[in-house]
Amino acid sequence: MAVDEGKLMEFLGQFVGDLGATASAASVVLGDHLGLYRALAQSPATPAQLAERTGTNERYVTEWLRGQAAGGYVTYDAAAATYSLTEEQAFALTDPDGPVFLPGAFQLALGALKAQERIEESFRTGAGMGWHEHDSDVFIGCERFFRPGYLANLVPAWIPALEDVQAKLESGARVADVGCGYGASTILLAQAYPNSTFVGSDYHEGSIEAARKQAADAGVSHRVSFEVASAQSFSGTGYDLVATFDCLHDMGDPVGAARHVRESLAQDGTWLVVEPAAGDDVTDNLNPVGRMYYSFSTLLCVPNAMSQTGGQALGAQAGEAAIRKVTAEAGFTRFRRAAETPFNLVYEVRP
Repeated sequence: MAVDEGKLMEFLGQFVGDLGATASAASVVLGDHLGLYRALAQSPATPAQLAERTGTNERYVTEWLRGQAAGGYVTYDAAAATYSLTEEQAFALTDPDGPVFLPGAFQLALGALKAQERIEESFRTGAGMGWHEHDSDVFIGCERFFRPGYLANLVPAWIPALEDVQAKLESGARVADVGCGYGASTILLAQAYPNSTFVGSDYHEGSIEAARKQAADAGVSHRVSFEVASAQSFSGTGYDLVATFDCLHDMGDPVGAARHVRESLAQDGTWLVVEPAAGDDVTDNLNPVGRMYYSFSTLLCVPNAMSQTGGQALGAQAGEAAIRKVTAEAGFTRFRRAAETPFNLVYEVRP
């Protein structure tokens, strides 16, 4: 075997970066859970000062800070021997209610990785692994990962991009949020449109229990209800808007779900489909965003679809053509891309 030493060293350099990022994922979650990022955002600190602010051990904090500085998540001032967060680092690491919150993504990743042995066996047998079988950090991290993007885009950009939908919501519409998980999208819509009523559904009972609590905490329970139901069996008809956020590709029978959505819509209703950003060809997705989604899809999306009846497993990088095909097979006649972000594609689908 003829090995090009320069190319080998380049690949090993990539490996070191990847391994460091993998190993530091837990440190990001620790920084969030222990309040280290939030405390450091107050002002620069030595390890001893940060440990005192957070009630943690100085030796552990020292090692954590050094690793975070090496990874670019914390800034080190060698002259003052202090650590700090830039405005940008603080923006992305300290506010779970902001438009960007990175620790939630790492919590999701750590939770998904706990399924490695099961997924390894699935590779051999072709068996699935349902969403409900994963570690609880998957459910919590998923909500913390996706909610900031919905907060930044759902009401300000995605709803206005749909034909006539915003006016209906403002005057009073009936909305179904299918595959709602912890209800982040449902609650955000309910808070923005007080004249409308909302029904969230998910097959995972634990997520529905969490969604009900969060709706109560947000003060919208009188207009928001949740039910344990699959995308092929959620209740109600005559909906002005049905939404599926980052979940259609997880389903073993997406066409069956799409048919049920069509049956549940009012004659002039709209189906809002939000899916991960992806091109139609594999080569379109050979980039950092595609890598992230393919990796999550291997651990979460494809196994969940394989655990269900239907025989399809679109995966998180299905692309627009595959989603359009699902809607057409279900009898929808109108489909358009209404909006997009670096991480999502937003489709307006009508009967």
